[in-house]
Amino acid sequence: MSELKPYYADLHIHIGRTERGEPVKISAAASLTFGNIAEEASERKGMDIVGIIDCQSPGVQRDMKQFLDSGEMEEIPGGGIRYRRTTIILGSEIEVRDPGMGAAHLLAYMPTLSVMEEFTAWLSRHMKNVQLSSQRLYVPARTLQQEVADRGGLLVPAHIFTPYKSLLGSATSRLEHLLDPQLVAAVELGLSADSEMAGCLSELDRYTFLTNSDAHSLPKIGREYNRIELAEASFAELRKALAREDGRRVSANYGLNPRLGKYHRTYCEACGRVLDERETAAERCLYCGSNSIVRGVMDRIMSIADREEPHIPSHRPPYCYQVPLEYIPGLGRVTFGRLLERFGTEMNLLHQVSYEELAETAGEAIAAKIIQAREGTLRLETGGGGRYGKVIKAD
Repeated sequence: MSELKPYYADLHIHIGRTERGEPVKISAAASLTFGNIAEEASERKGMDIVGIIDCQSPGVQRDMKQFLDSGEMEEIPGGGIRYRRTTIILGSEIEVRDPGMGAAHLLAYMPTLSVMEEFTAWLSRHMKNVQLSSQRLYVPARTLQQEVADRGGLLVPAHIFTPYKSLLGSATSRLEHLLDPQLVAAVELGLSADSEMAGCLSELDRYTFLTNSDAHSLPKIGREYNRIELAEASFAELRKALAREDGRRVSANYGLNPRLGKYHRTYCEACGRVLDERETAAERCLYCGSNSIVRGVMDRIMSIADREEPHIPSHRPPYCYQVPLEYIPGLGRVTFGRLLERFGTEMNLLHQVSYEELAETAGEAIAAKIIQAREGTLRLETGGGGRYGKVIKAD
């Protein structure tokens, strides 16, 4: 068997604009171009693999071809596009809505640019504007699954529990109601859930879990990511890892404590309060009585769970709570820049650099917070209703 190594991967990053400035993901930063994402992931974040999930856009495909023609990037035999230290996996986020269900976002990854172009041609016959991100597809979800499978692609439900446009958060209460379980490659948990919470649903036991950033700006790349054991950073190896074949596997999920997610707890739109954590299934606001509430991820899971206690299958890797460096109080741009200049990438800062080395560059207080971020021990304020949680500053 080929020697396996760990690779860091964030497989959900949006394109804000093409290199010509054409909109792709309207709500994403204009600086999120294909080239800028590759540069940020490789040189600043230290990501070995990134999934760019707006690659069905013809404008983005034009950008990819220009980078390939210039020699700045290259397609690799196992699938994907290589830029310096980083392999880019080509994906697309697609909205489906089957009769009687709510909307859900699904991620479709393709092995090569030519296959993605073929997929775009099919999408364009069933979608109003294939140039833009996360557009509604007017075919049944299972038809989409089969099209992805027939092209050698991978299909993953996106942020599966969030209250807006997710499979189990807004579309239905069971995965099998919407999708063929055999054609699901993995499940993306989203920022407001972790493995233990998802362990309350038995139908998810079979799947590999992914933790990805859903980045809408360059700094958000890598706020959640995965450590994956592979022989090389390629689409073919990623496929094996999601299926847990030949020793390939996701060996750790690095994510926000769900309390930092902006949809973790139920939120009252009338008075702006996040409902008390001890309450899990409130139908009205506990503070003002309004029924204008946004159901939080924890509360949604509680309402559809078929287990009272979570079950963690033997194949499930550890879920490591980790606060992104940008969340750390007191870590300003100048100090952050000094740390990157000395230690190279955010992955080095989060996983490799010792407390003593951090303190030499950033001081003991910041060094201590970075170690706490690494260990998931910072004090947090719970998020909800579209507002992110935050790290609580020391008294």
